[in-house]
Amino acid sequence: MFRNTGSCATACHFISHAIFFGAFLLAVAIAPASSQEKPKIRTITAFIRLDSSQYKQQVAGTLTMLRNAKSRYELAGYEVETIRIATQPFPEYTNGMSKDAAIAFFSDLNALAKQEDIIVSIGPALMTEKDDPAQAQMLAEILGSDSHLFGSVIVAGSDGVHWNAVHAAADIVKYLEDHSDKSLGNFRFAAIANVAAYTPFFPAAYHQGLGHQFAIALESANVVAAIMAVQRDPEATRQALIAELGMHAQAVEQVASKIDLETGWAYMGLDLSPAPMKTASIGSAAAGFGGGRFGTSGTLTAVATITAALRDITVKKVGYSGVMMPVLEDTRLAQLWGEGALSMDQLLAYSAVCGTGLDTIPLPGDVTAKQIERIIGDVATLSVKLSKPLSARLLPVAGAKAGDQTTFDDPNLVNTVIQPLP
Repeated sequence: MFRNTGSCATACHFISHAIFFGAFLLAVAIAPASSQEKPKIRTITAFIRLDSSQYKQQVAGTLTMLRNAKSRYELAGYEVETIRIATQPFPEYTNGMSKDAAIAFFSDLNALAKQEDIIVSIGPALMTEKDDPAQAQMLAEILGSDSHLFGSVIVAGSDGVHWNAVHAAADIVKYLEDHSDKSLGNFRFAAIANVAAYTPFFPAAYHQGLGHQFAIALESANVVAAIMAVQRDPEATRQALIAELGMHAQAVEQVASKIDLETGWAYMGLDLSPAPMKTASIGSAAAGFGGGRFGTSGTLTAVATITAALRDITVKKVGYSGVMMPVLEDTRLAQLWGEGALSMDQLLAYSAVCGTGLDTIPLPGDVTAKQIERIIGDVATLSVKLSKPLSARLLPVAGAKAGDQTTFDDPNLVNTVIQPLP
């Protein structure tokens, strides 16, 4: 972790912030409405306009800002899980390169990211129906071998469903199933629909501007769970979520605004999605509200209640700001999936009231590209119908069949039983 201790001025600067945030956090600690749960910051994501001729200097400068920002948030009492970098769509900065040269460039970028212990989103391969599908194939090859790079394909927007992109996305999923270690390349790929620039969550993160910007994402399923465990009335729950999450969102935004002012990096906003992380489960949170398990009657109301609260929190927002239900990143959801008590159709139905789509869904290895295309097409169609951001991150496992246990060796993922396709 980077800490600047090189001068008295810098030390005074950090001391002043420590005093300010110490007072703020003391006020939070004694507030009677507080659940005492505190969210983590899932990521601070910086957006840069990458220049392939000077990317090393760009990354170095960006990491200085990100590591200082991480320290500032930790000083304010918020644990930061990751720092990340996202670029403009990669075909813009590989234009004119041969395919071999582009693949070699991304191999070097991946090595740098691994050395610095960060991950990098290289943006969408396809933005419109007119884009060259060869870029999607290049993205597949990049993600198949480069473990610290993430990417996407835009499959829907205000102009409707991009069916050529849906087809290309399905082909990427099948390629990565067979051409990445334990099929984990698909963890780093998403088909995204109506997801605007500057979302801090990966794999969807990208921008189309000048760069030198940043955004924040929360990991707050624990806060939601603490509130929903004691509240049963939807309106009372909504108000409690607004108060508690709003308090933390405003504290996070205050720090971001100071970083913006002092560094010149423009703060784009906060994605309020209460991301889970394994045992900090959105599945358990929603179940606590209704008294039953996630997936039974009342789940839709719980998801809608959370989303309604997120909409009414008055901070600058980016990204999804909806309920994330990543099956393989949430212990309770993974358990329900393995029991056959949760399905893609259920998750997509919950997304209609502002979930965020189909995320980390394990699939049997014999799923066909056409079947994957239909799944992604449903997500894209719903996104267009509701004009809302959704994404699909599907993880077919090479050689695995329905009834098999996944064997992912990844600290971010929970293993579960693969279910047959509907």
